[in-house]
Formats: sequence, structure tokens, C-alpha cells
Amino acid sequence: MKKRLLSLLLLVVPMLTFAQEKGLDQKIDEAFKPVSDFFSDVIFFLVYDGDVKIPFVLILLVASAAFFTFYFGFPNIRYFWTAINVVRGKYDHVDHHSAGDPALAIDGDIKGTIEDESKEGEVSHFQALATAVSGTVGNGNIAGVALAIALGGPGATFWMIVCGLLGMSTKFVECTLGVQYRDVGEDGTIYGGPMYYISKGLKEKGFTVLGKVAAVLFAIFCIGGSFGGGNAAQSNQATVVLKELMGLESAAAGFWIGVVLAILVGIIIIGGIKRIASVTEKVVPFMAVLYILACLYILGANFSLIGDAFGVIFTEAFNPKAIGVGGVIGVLLVGFKRAAFSNEAGAGSASIAHSAVKTKYSASEGLVALLEPFIDTVVICTMTALVIVIFNFGGHFEYGADVSTDGSGAVMIAGEVVQGAGITSKAFAQYIPYSNIFLTIAVVLFAVSTMISWSYYGLQSWKYLFGRGKRADLVYKLLFLTFVVVGAAASMGSIWSFSDAMIFAMVFPNMIGLYFLFPVVKKQLKRYMDAIKTS
Repeated sequence: MKKRLLSLLLLVVPMLTFAQEKGLDQKIDEAFKPVSDFFSDVIFFLVYDGDVKIPFVLILLVASAAFFTFYFGFPNIRYFWTAINVVRGKYDHVDHHSAGDPALAIDGDIKGTIEDESKEGEVSHFQALATAVSGTVGNGNIAGVALAIALGGPGATFWMIVCGLLGMSTKFVECTLGVQYRDVGEDGTIYGGPMYYISKGLKEKGFTVLGKVAAVLFAIFCIGGSFGGGNAAQSNQATVVLKELMGLESAAAGFWIGVVLAILVGIIIIGGIKRIASVTEKVVPFMAVLYILACLYILGANFSLIGDAFGVIFTEAFNPKAIGVGGVIGVLLVGFKRAAFSNEAGAGSASIAHSAVKTKYSASEGLVALLEPFIDTVVICTMTALVIVIFNFGGHFEYGADVSTDGSGAVMIAGEVVQGAGITSKAFAQYIPYSNIFLTIAVVLFAVSTMISWSYYGLQSWKYLFGRGKRADLVYKLLFLTFVVVGAAASMGSIWSFSDAMIFAMVFPNMIGLYFLFPVVKKQLKRYMDAIKTS
């Protein structure tokens, strides 16, 4: 299969070269614009004060996260150390332990079958966490946070942290359900995610048709998100920083960088979740730790300014001074949107990776999953924000000043228009020699890790719609690798908007499942905590 996929990819190369010469990327951009505009209208249909747009999906995400936080008694705080211990393997023995009635195990399972059930799954708790984190920790932590602060000012950081803490509860709910309702194939392969807990769970509740429709919609949106935000957008950002580092300007250079990235990603994703997990468990911790150490070095060098940075973050969260931000509501929306897009809590995507874990207690993996928004948003995004805020104490750019023509939130630094990762790069360069090389490596590795994780999310959704045959797998993987090249070579304004909309659109069908099934999660949490106490 590997040779067949790579040979097909090489056949696509001349086709894409021809398309590039004919300006097809611009035609694709125009074709996607009506679709992206439609989804934007659906997502942004509430308006505040006739000026500031309030995304309805953002209200749904934050309100749901707050509800789950209160309903489960602040699991993001109460079970934080339990989650760390699960990842460490401290409670692995619980999967092989039976309690209660000597004849029956927990939930009425026959005692002799419990150990067999615990063998279901393909990856460890740590590998599942690494795979899911690799899908969220990426260029959003480098470029997205910078744009959020540029647009909303330092106060956006405060609301970003609040949203990240609340999102931990949502991740716990959806990833518990992912394991609870997963399918196990005859060969032991795991199939899980919102598609399965929506359809199976709602069928249990007597809403079979609603469950099937919502599951299909989720799968469609997830495939769209895997081609766009989880793929083309990532390869595009990686290509931009590589071209800048190497001093390349031609579109052809971007195309060939995309080909190399596609081959690299293809070699990894052909091996399925086990190979993806084996790669992400090495790459993600390495890059995350390296990036955090770089941030800590900068913060250490400016230790006396950390208190001032937190002070301005807190003050401007409630009294923003950024021009054009739209007051407290505006800065709150900027922070919430960045956090929601960064950690994807509520989108349901991460539950696809967590479903493959080896365990018989679904809540055990739900607890592991609540660490994701903490790592992604509370730790990594906050460190990026502190570095940028401290950097801008020197007055390098004006908060809220959008000098770009496309509304992307670019700022002017020393007479140069800088966007996204460029802002973070300027901040790093002031304190770390050759930081441009480090950030380029970080952006590329984060992009690759995000792409391979999203390839798994999209493939599972594709399988749900088109079956689990090898031919269906091959078609999806070929399309996915093609979008790696397209993303690197094309200018994709509308496609970016479309891909963002796809990921946010996943929230609606996913939330249907969460609201119907959260009592199941409470039962499974009690089951697991009781098992820990009696083991």
C-alpha cells in the first residue's frame, strides 16, 4: 500500500504543476468563497451593538464548558492530579482488577472477561494524549496567540486562559464518550469519535434518526476540517517560514516544499494510529519542552517584568485600551475565540484519537484528555503571550492596529508589516540569537504533527461514511496528501476561512451528543473512581 500511495502521489505532482501554472489556486479560492461565507453567516449570526460580531458557536462552546464544569464539580481542578497519575501509569493495574461481587465485576461484567476487555485498544494513555495534543499544539500557539494579542491587546490573554480552563471539562466529557461508544473491529482496530457516540448514544435514548443525521454531518465537517485547517493551512504556514528562512520567493519553491512535506507525512500516516502515536509521542513532547524552555529563558531574562506583564493582562481584560477592539466584549471574544480554536474543546476531534486507548474504563481516558487544554492553552499559549507582551513594553507595535488589507490582524514593526508567527519571531529574536532557525523548526514540526493527527481524524470520519475497505483508505490518504501540496503552493484566503468554519461547524452535531449523553459520563466517572479506591 505504501508504494501504491507514493506512486499515486508522484502522478499528482505534474497535475498540480500544470494547475499552478494555470492559476487554478485562485479559481479554487473563488469557488470556496460562497461556502465559507455561508458558514461564516451561520456561525456569526448574533451581533452586539451593531458593530462587534458575536460568534454563536463561541457562546455555545463557553456556555457548555461552564455547564460541564459545574455539573461535574470542577473536574479540571478535582481530578487534575488523578489525570497526571493515569498518564504516568500509576493506575494501570486497575484495568486488571475486579471489585465487588466475587462472581461479577463492575457494572455486571463477568469477572473472567474483564482482563480481555482491558486489552481492547491500540495505544497507551500517554500515546493517545500525545496524538491528541499534536492535533492542537501547533502554529496556533505561535502565530494565533500573537494575532490575538495584536488584535485584542494583552487582555485577550486573560480570557484565553479562562476559556482554556473551562474547556478542560468539555474535553473530559467528549473523550469519555469516545471510549465508551467506540467500535472494535475483528482485527482489534478501534473506530471511535463523535460519529459513534452520537449515533449509538442517541439510539439508546430513542432518537435514532437524529443521531444518524448528526453523526453524518459531523463526519462531513471533520473531513473538511482535516483537508483545511488540519492540513492545507498547516503546510502553508510551514512553507511560508521555510521560504523566508531560505530566502525563496517563487511559487514553485512552495510547491516543491509541499511535495517533500507530503511524502514525509505520507510515510507516517500509512502506518495508521500506531505509527502516528509512536511519532507524536516523541515529536510533541520534544518540541513542546523545547519551546517552553525558550519561553522560560526569555521570561527569566526579563524576570522583573513578569509581574508587570500579568498586571497589564489582568487590567486590560476588563479595561482594554486596544484601538478598535470593541471594549470588554471585543477583547473577551478575541481571547475566547483563540482558545477555542487552539484547544478544539467541544469540536470532538480529540475524542477520535483518545478512543484508541487501551482501557476498559472510559472515564480514565476522559481524565487524561482534560490535560490537553491545560497544556495547549494555559501553559503554551500563555507563555507565548507573556513573551509578546514583555517584548511590546518597548512599544514595537500598537495593540488593535490592523494595518493589513485582509483583516488578518497584521501589525507594523519597524516599518515592516508583520503577521502571526512574524510577531513571535521578532519577540524571540530580541533575546535569542538565531531564533529564526529555532522557530522555523518549531513551526514545521508542529505543522507536521498536526497534519498527521488530523489525517487520522479525517480518515476515521471517511471510514464512517464510505466503509472500512482498503480502497476507501487509499482514496482519502491520496486526497489528504494532495491538499498538503495545494496548501503549500496556493494562496488560500477563502479556503482558510472555509477550513476554520468546518472545524467550528463540528461543534454543533458534537454538542447534540454531549447534551444527550453527559449523564453517562457521570456514571462512568463514578465507576472508575470506585475502581481506583478498591484496587
